[in-house]
Amino acid sequence: MIQVCSACGTRWNVRDRRRVWCPRCNGTLLAPSGPPPGAEWSARPAGAPQGSPPRGRALPPGYRWIAVRPGTAPPPRRGRRPLGPTPRYAVIPRWGLVDQFEAPELQAAAPRSGPSLGMVRATLIATMVVLGVAALAHVVRYALLIVNRSVLLNKVVAFTATWGGVLASVIAMFMVVASAVVLTNWLIARRAAAFAHHRRDDPRPTWALRAGCLVPVVNLFWAPVFVIELAAVEERLKWLRRPIVVWWIVWVFSTAVSGFSIATSFSEDPQGIANNTVTTIVAYLLGLAALLLAMKVFLGFERQPVEQPAKRWVIVRDDQKDEAAPAAERSESEPEPVAEVESQGQNPAA
Repeated sequence: MIQVCSACGTRWNVRDRRRVWCPRCNGTLLAPSGPPPGAEWSARPAGAPQGSPPRGRALPPGYRWIAVRPGTAPPPRRGRRPLGPTPRYAVIPRWGLVDQFEAPELQAAAPRSGPSLGMVRATLIATMVVLGVAALAHVVRYALLIVNRSVLLNKVVAFTATWGGVLASVIAMFMVVASAVVLTNWLIARRAAAFAHHRRDDPRPTWALRAGCLVPVVNLFWAPVFVIELAAVEERLKWLRRPIVVWWIVWVFSTAVSGFSIATSFSEDPQGIANNTVTTIVAYLLGLAALLLAMKVFLGFERQPVEQPAKRWVIVRDDQKDEAAPAAERSESEPEPVAEVESQGQNPAA
């Protein structure tokens, strides 16, 4: 005997007793639509199996015979809880974005210490100009020395050539010291910003950086090491290794020639003075080349800010992915989906 729920439309086989409430939604069951108990047994022909429907019995439209398990009705399915209204916010929620975006913004907004890009570039360019003028002054002095071998020079020309070269050398010395101080301050500030970006402290104290960059002869060994450490922290050593090494070699040769020029500057014979003049010209040119290479290394760092990463992640199509995995492997890694007990369009088991 079949009773239909007036609320959810589920058809229930109530067998021989009439029910009032739907086991699923507690709705009211309609009146039975089948014949009274015992009628189906009389309508079944002799010799027919027990589970076969009675012959000659007409079912109402929309009904069919179903096989059900014996016993009570299955427990009602637990429905989904109501999700409630869609949440709306007056402002953008910050509970998931604070750790990822707020800290970089604060780091970018923090003022950076140390000399600016324009100041360092102007100091280096001025120093290179002074070195070029000093080299030119000593070239003129060497030419006058050659002329003085056969012709007596005017006192004004000789005085200007002698003390002009001395004045250019003094100015060049001060400008070289100023460039070294400015580059040292920039290196300290850049290292502090790079280590702070990685949330670490600079392992080398400030006094060690200044001593390693400003003390003569000592800076030949430690200043390039500090620059290489900075490039490694910023993950740019791959692109800056060659400029740093070339600058280091030229700087060592420039220091060696400058030391030799100072050591031979006390000569009093004409040939010794001429040789010292040539050595001084070469020293100034090597110093100019070392400053030019140092500026190239400096611009290599300043071309990209500390906050901007050197590596960028891009989406690459993986063409080597094996999509045709064996069925055994799929069964171990991904379990087969369990079929529903009652698919859509079928009647529920009573």
